[in-house]
Amino acid sequence: MISGHAPLPSSYDYGEVARSVLIAVAASYVALDLAGRVTTAKGSVRPVWLGGGAFAMGVGIWAMHFKGMLAFHLPVPVKYHWPTVLASLVLSILASALALYIVSRHKMGWVEASIGGAIMSVAIAGMHYVGMAAMRLPAITQYSPLLVTLSILLAIAFSLLALLMAFDLREETRWTVPRRLGSAIVMGAAVSGMHYTGMAAASFWPGPPPDLSMALSVSAVGNNAIGIVALTLILAAMVTSSVDRRTNVECGRINQALEQRVAERTRELAVSNESLRTEIAERGRAEEAVRRSQEYLRLVIDTLPAMVWRKLPDGSADFLNERFRQYTGLSLEQGLGWGWMINAFHPEDRSQEEWRKAFAAGRPFEREARIRGADGKYRWFLLRAEPLRNEPGRVVCWYGISTDIDDRKRAEEALLEAQDKLARTGRTQALAQLAATIAHEVNQPLTAIVTNANFSLRQLANPVPNHEELREALTEVAKDANRASAVISHIRGLLVKEPAPRREVDINDIVQQVVALLRNELTRNRVLVSPDLTPELLLVQADPIQLQQVLINLLMNAVEAMQENPEQRRKILIKTAKHADGVWVQIQDSGPGIAPSTRARIFEPFFSTKSEGIGMGLSISHSIIESHGGQLQASMPERGGATFEFTLPTDGAGES
Repeated sequence: MISGHAPLPSSYDYGEVARSVLIAVAASYVALDLAGRVTTAKGSVRPVWLGGGAFAMGVGIWAMHFKGMLAFHLPVPVKYHWPTVLASLVLSILASALALYIVSRHKMGWVEASIGGAIMSVAIAGMHYVGMAAMRLPAITQYSPLLVTLSILLAIAFSLLALLMAFDLREETRWTVPRRLGSAIVMGAAVSGMHYTGMAAASFWPGPPPDLSMALSVSAVGNNAIGIVALTLILAAMVTSSVDRRTNVECGRINQALEQRVAERTRELAVSNESLRTEIAERGRAEEAVRRSQEYLRLVIDTLPAMVWRKLPDGSADFLNERFRQYTGLSLEQGLGWGWMINAFHPEDRSQEEWRKAFAAGRPFEREARIRGADGKYRWFLLRAEPLRNEPGRVVCWYGISTDIDDRKRAEEALLEAQDKLARTGRTQALAQLAATIAHEVNQPLTAIVTNANFSLRQLANPVPNHEELREALTEVAKDANRASAVISHIRGLLVKEPAPRREVDINDIVQQVVALLRNELTRNRVLVSPDLTPELLLVQADPIQLQQVLINLLMNAVEAMQENPEQRRKILIKTAKHADGVWVQIQDSGPGIAPSTRARIFEPFFSTKSEGIGMGLSISHSIIESHGGQLQASMPERGGATFEFTLPTDGAGES
């Protein structure tokens, strides 16, 4: 039961709503499409497109609005006053005509867009509210001022948006189907939003029976017919626009092609006579230029300071430049084919099989060969060859050059001979150095043997010899003899490249043994030795005889350096300690030190500051320490004297 104190309940057929929105999107799409056609139309065709487009677009927009009204359901019968409905359709067509006219102009600023949008929005809003005024039902219609205002604002926004989009997309070179479809969806949504906002502004209250004169009810068939007719008109407009567009494009293309062909034909006819007149002269000049170019190229090739040739893929020659023929004395007939090799190459360099393989490989190559000159003498030449290939990659011919390298070959032979002489000289110097090494290394134990032997003879000459001292002296003689034998064995090992035997040794023991061996020499020279040995040093892998040899050399050099010192200042300090690299040994004397000018050369073979020295002791010591993986260095402390120190690696190097 319907109450007279409440508005009539309403509802929507959402299927009809969706169809109305679809019509709005389609009408928006055709509006964008027709804007371009109206813009490009000229002359009498322009009003036709403007009128037809306005009709199709207006019907589409009106159909969307009317379908939206038919989607609105009330619990009372609703009929429509057909003259009023027709008036709303006319307003829609006029609004569409105004929109198409504005966007088809050459310019549209914000002023034109605003004025046109205002007029168009009035027509659109009028179409909507005139359409709603056509409703005939037993009810009184009341409108919400706020929603009516909002719907009018939406109409203004929609109108301005539609004008801007249509003007922006009217140039057919600037749009694509996705872009136009997206714009159509935006415009359709705006139209639908305005319509349904206007519908929401109306409320219906029960009222007296309406005047049904000239009022018609719209059946379901009529409702569908409105949508079908509207979509048919929209589709017809789109098809007509598309066909016209393609026709115009094709006509334009054909006209342009015809104009281009006419222009080209005109130019061809204009230049054909001139071309015919100059063709014979040009051909003559071209032939002359080719002949001169060939002569110039041949002159360049013949005067190059090199022997240039061209050969077929198998290696047989088909061109030899003048320089080649002048050097070899061969005629062109004698050098072509394989005559370049048979008649000019040294017999040892005429292996055709090897040359054929080089050419068959198809890769750039270089070969050296001796070529006989016209004077009958052979000279060495370097032959370089590069293949010329066709598009499939097959070798068409070979281009090559032969460069005289005889002087270089003779220089290489002279260099080899000089190197051989230098090697013989080096061997002689090595033998001299070896002899000096043997003399130096054996001299020390022999000197000790002679000293101890003379002491033994003096003891035997005494009426009552000291048997204990005599025994010690003879023991030292035996030790020195064994040391001399060990030195000889080590030198022999070096000559046959055998590694010296090494074992784990305690460097402190080596120091004490050397001091004991040199006790008599140190006593005779009044030299005080002060060992400062760090206990429990790590063991080193070394040859004990070679380490004794190094320490003896360093101590004896220190003794000899202090000969001019007073006896009370003849002191040698021997230190051992742990080191990051292993074991560290230092020997420091109180002599005059090492002159700066000689410090850099003291480890060179045969360099000595002593008149009777041969300069091998420090050199040998340096080599021994390096062979053990260590380093031997010399320095001058501030307090005077000279300091020699060396390091030896251990398996536990770096341990604290």
